[in-house]
Amino acid sequence: MVPQGQSSSLQRLHHVEKRIVRVLELAGAVMEELGNSQGPRADAVAAQCREFMLSMKEIQTTLREEIKSACEYRPFEKCDYSARIANEICCKKLEYVIEKMDAMQLNIEQSTDEV
Repeated sequence: MVPQGQSSSLQRLHHVEKRIVRVLELAGAVMEELGNSQGPRADAVAAQCREFMLSMKEIQTTLREEIKSACEYRPFEKCDYSARIANEICCKKLEYVIEKMDAMQLNIEQSTDEV
């Protein structure tokens, strides 16, 4: 079963797909009008271009929202693997730093004993 949020997202993307088809139809209609042997009808070209631009704006807005939504989706949000690995790496780094500091302390003690 598809979750509600994912279903509505798919519906919006399906609507965008239909709008893209309509935009292509409009572009074809404008091209036909411009290729008309009697010359293009300015009102028809203007109306189709206006609808084209409005549709493009709607498509762009919807796709931007869907991309943003997809980027916010975190399927492994409750998984603590990354946090545990980061913690392990930090522990190893701290062990290394402590080891180096102990070596430095030993060098300092040895050099002060020699002086």
